[in-house]
Amino acid sequence: MGAAPQASPDQRVAEFRRVFQRAEQEVSRVIVGHQEVIRKLLTALFCGGHVLIEGVPGLGKTLMCKAASDALGLVFKRVQFTPDLMPSDIIGTQVLTEQEGKREFQFKPGPIFAHIVLGDEVNRATPKTQSALLEAMEEHQVTVFGVTYKLEAPYIVLATQNPIELEGTYPLPEAQMDRFLFKVIMNMPKPEELREILNRTTGAEARKSETIFDGRSAPQAIESLKALVREVMVAEAIERYVIAIVGGCTPNAAGAIPEVSQYLRFGPSPRGAQAMILCAKVNALLDGRVSVGYDDVDDAIVPSLRHRLLRNFQAEAENVTTESILEQVQKRLKRPRG
Repeated sequence: MGAAPQASPDQRVAEFRRVFQRAEQEVSRVIVGHQEVIRKLLTALFCGGHVLIEGVPGLGKTLMCKAASDALGLVFKRVQFTPDLMPSDIIGTQVLTEQEGKREFQFKPGPIFAHIVLGDEVNRATPKTQSALLEAMEEHQVTVFGVTYKLEAPYIVLATQNPIELEGTYPLPEAQMDRFLFKVIMNMPKPEELREILNRTTGAEARKSETIFDGRSAPQAIESLKALVREVMVAEAIERYVIAIVGGCTPNAAGAIPEVSQYLRFGPSPRGAQAMILCAKVNALLDGRVSVGYDDVDDAIVPSLRHRLLRNFQAEAENVTTESILEQVQKRLKRPRG
């Protein structure tokens, strides 16, 4: 028997759109509203990045993450972060076991060993415990007592956090914030959305996402679609536009606007530019294209950079947000049209 014919580029793009849109629909069966948050969560998964989700308790952040894992058929683990949580509670530890009269240490994996790991209320844990996620997020591996354990792909950390104004929260270190591809904000539902939430959650029937990869290996299918994202073309002019955005957000840089130098201590790292490019590639595929446009990049600016801009005391005192600064940067930049 001959090898199965390979799919054409158009077929691969169509398959990507089908899977992504089906996943959106399945999550929306459970979650009311928050369409942009759902899209960015799935975008990050196909980019191979992590997401920080901020919102007050009770908005469905945890339920959204569980619904996404159910839709994609991936292994899901949840960690509830508390002030007394230890790094070993997340990563795992060596346990002394006895077999056939012999005692030996055996590694017991923690909940970080899954495809989708939900760090619930991550900013309620101490900085030491928060930092336990760093190696897993960046290297897709963990090291325990000098032994390295690989994490199975696809791997994504979805961390939820309460607004830092709430009691009992610890701001995430800048190094850890930078490892999140996106930071998305979940706002309070509108009145009509709240009514639908009540209908869905107080009735007799509980809704659940259905797995979209029937009879197929979900991890293998997702890794194939992730590879397609990397193949999307980016013109040099688009790259220059992304570089100009990063430069415009960097205090005292040649292209920085006055508000940036006035209100920011630090601008985005190169990871910010990488996040914008990857998100733009997914946006292009969802539009049926294999090359990135300016609108694709514009859609990625705020979720990719809002958590990578470090405000100074003056910005905090005057309640100047990173979103407003990014809006000013985008307005001042001149991009080619057409």
